[in-house]
Amino acid sequence: QVQLVESGGGLVSAGGSLKLSCTASGSIFSFNTMGWYRRAPGKQRELVATITSRGRTNYANAVEGRFTISRDNAKNAEYLQMSSLKPEDTAVYYCFARNSVGDEYWGQGTQVTVSA
Repeated sequence: QVQLVESGGGLVSAGGSLKLSCTASGSIFSFNTMGWYRRAPGKQRELVATITSRGRTNYANAVEGRFTISRDNAKNAEYLQMSSLKPEDTAVYYCFARNSVGDEYWGQGTQVTVSA
């Protein structure tokens, strides 16, 4: 059973940057897709970004050009670099990983708060 642990959340002013990390307890080599979701208060869960094992990335329109997802198989980790943050980016961010047979693993979430 792989466990994912996020870190890097916190409080930042609008326009600032944060880098979220998601570290797996085991190898991420087998995960076809990794990514990040977020859930803001009173809103539905939103897919933020994904990255495949080949490095193909996909972003939600709301974060395109401001966020960058990456993964480091050697470190069993994925990252979300967030720049030009806006108050509407405030949410709990969850990392996830999905293998070739559809098994999904989730982190516990990390809070990101962007003040105006």
